[in-house]
Amino acid sequence: MTERTDELLTHIADRLKALADPTRLRLLHLMEDGELCVGDLVESVSGTQANVSKHLAVLRNAGWVRARRAGMNVCYSLEDPTVLEICELVCHSLERQASDLVAELGRPPAVKVAASGEPL
Repeated sequence: MTERTDELLTHIADRLKALADPTRLRLLHLMEDGELCVGDLVESVSGTQANVSKHLAVLRNAGWVRARRAGMNVCYSLEDPTVLEICELVCHSLERQASDLVAELGRPPAVKVAASGEPL
Protein backbone atom coordinates (compact mmCIF):
# COMPACT_ATOMS: atom_id res chain seq x y z
CA MET A 1 0.00 0.00 0.00
CA THR A 2 1.25 3.48 -0.84
CA GLU A 3 2.19 5.57 2.16
CA ARG A 4 0.04 8.68 2.38
CA THR A 5 1.77 11.74 3.80
CA ASP A 6 -0.17 14.28 5.81
CA GLU A 7 0.29 16.76 2.97
CA LEU A 8 -1.15 14.35 0.42
CA LEU A 9 -4.10 13.47 2.67
CA THR A 10 -4.83 17.17 3.15
CA HIS A 11 -4.78 17.68 -0.62
CA ILE A 12 -7.15 14.72 -1.13
CA ALA A 13 -9.49 16.06 1.56
CA ASP A 14 -9.52 19.50 -0.08
CA ARG A 15 -10.44 18.02 -3.46
CA LEU A 16 -13.23 15.95 -1.93
CA LYS A 17 -14.55 18.93 0.07
CA ALA A 18 -15.15 20.70 -3.24
CA LEU A 19 -17.69 17.98 -4.05
CA ALA A 20 -19.59 18.41 -0.79
CA ASP A 21 -22.30 20.68 -2.17
CA PRO A 22 -25.38 19.71 -4.23
CA THR A 23 -25.08 22.77 -6.49
CA ARG A 24 -21.48 21.95 -7.34
CA LEU A 25 -22.44 18.35 -8.11
CA ARG A 26 -25.23 19.62 -10.41
CA LEU A 27 -22.75 21.90 -12.19
CA LEU A 28 -20.33 19.03 -12.75
CA HIS A 29 -23.04 16.79 -14.17
CA LEU A 30 -24.23 19.57 -16.47
CA MET A 31 -20.71 19.72 -17.93
CA GLU A 32 -20.68 15.97 -18.52
CA ASP A 33 -21.56 16.46 -22.20
CA GLY A 34 -19.16 19.35 -22.79
CA GLU A 35 -18.38 22.97 -22.20
CA LEU A 36 -21.02 25.41 -20.94
CA CYS A 37 -20.86 29.16 -20.38
CA VAL A 38 -21.64 30.65 -16.99
CA GLY A 39 -24.98 32.07 -18.20
CA ASP A 40 -26.15 28.62 -19.28
CA LEU A 41 -25.05 27.11 -15.98
CA VAL A 42 -26.80 29.88 -14.01
CA GLU A 43 -30.03 29.21 -15.89
CA SER A 44 -29.77 25.44 -15.44
CA VAL A 45 -29.29 25.53 -11.67
CA SER A 46 -31.66 28.47 -11.08
CA GLY A 47 -29.00 30.37 -9.17
CA THR A 48 -27.51 33.83 -9.31
CA GLN A 49 -24.42 34.52 -11.38
CA ALA A 50 -22.47 35.47 -8.26
CA ASN A 51 -23.41 32.25 -6.47
CA VAL A 52 -22.70 29.99 -9.46
CA SER A 53 -19.39 31.77 -10.10
CA LYS A 54 -18.33 31.13 -6.49
CA HIS A 55 -19.17 27.43 -6.86
CA LEU A 56 -17.26 27.26 -10.15
CA ALA A 57 -14.24 28.90 -8.51
CA VAL A 58 -14.24 26.21 -5.81
CA LEU A 59 -14.38 23.49 -8.47
CA ARG A 60 -11.67 25.19 -10.53
CA ASN A 61 -9.36 25.62 -7.52
CA ALA A 62 -9.82 21.92 -6.71
CA GLY A 63 -8.81 20.99 -10.25
CA TRP A 64 -12.16 19.53 -11.28
CA VAL A 65 -13.04 22.11 -13.98
CA ARG A 66 -11.23 24.54 -16.28
CA ALA A 67 -12.33 27.95 -17.50
CA ARG A 68 -11.98 29.47 -20.95
CA ARG A 69 -12.77 33.07 -21.84
CA ALA A 70 -14.90 33.39 -24.99
CA GLY A 71 -15.34 37.10 -25.67
CA MET A 72 -17.49 38.47 -22.86
CA ASN A 73 -18.32 34.98 -21.58
CA VAL A 74 -16.46 32.50 -19.44
CA CYS A 75 -17.10 28.87 -20.32
CA TYR A 76 -16.35 25.87 -18.16
CA SER A 77 -15.63 22.24 -18.89
CA LEU A 78 -14.44 19.24 -16.92
CA GLU A 79 -10.71 19.30 -16.27
CA ASP A 80 -10.72 15.90 -14.59
CA PRO A 81 -13.54 13.62 -15.77
CA THR A 82 -12.74 11.10 -13.03
CA VAL A 83 -14.91 13.34 -10.84
CA LEU A 84 -17.95 11.76 -12.51
CA GLU A 85 -16.59 8.29 -11.72
CA ILE A 86 -16.28 9.31 -8.06
CA CYS A 87 -19.91 10.45 -8.10
CA GLU A 88 -20.96 7.13 -9.69
CA LEU A 89 -19.10 5.15 -7.02
CA VAL A 90 -20.81 7.10 -4.25
CA CYS A 91 -24.21 6.60 -5.93
CA HIS A 92 -23.66 2.83 -6.17
CA SER A 93 -22.59 2.74 -2.53
CA LEU A 94 -25.76 4.61 -1.49
CA GLU A 95 -27.89 2.25 -3.58
CA ARG A 96 -26.31 -0.78 -1.85
CA GLN A 97 -26.88 0.77 1.58
CA ALA A 98 -30.51 1.54 0.71
CA SER A 99 -31.02 -1.99 -0.60
CA ASP A 100 -29.53 -3.46 2.58
CA LEU A 101 -31.79 -1.27 4.71
CA VAL A 102 -34.90 -2.27 2.74
CA ALA A 103 -33.95 -5.94 3.12
CA GLU A 104 -33.39 -5.46 6.83
CA LEU A 105 -36.71 -3.67 7.30
CA GLY A 106 -38.47 -6.43 5.40
CA ARG A 107 -37.42 -9.03 7.97
CA PRO A 108 -39.72 -9.81 10.88
CA PRO A 109 -38.85 -7.83 14.00
CA ALA A 110 -36.51 -9.48 16.44
CA VAL A 111 -38.27 -10.99 19.43
CA LYS A 112 -36.76 -10.08 22.77
CA VAL A 113 -36.23 -13.09 24.97
CA ALA A 114 -35.92 -13.17 28.76
CA ALA A 115 -33.06 -15.00 30.44
CA SER A 116 -35.49 -17.90 30.99
CA GLY A 117 -35.98 -18.21 27.23
CA GLU A 118 -39.54 -16.88 27.37
CA PRO A 119 -40.52 -14.15 24.89
CA LEU A 120 -40.90 -10.72 26.52
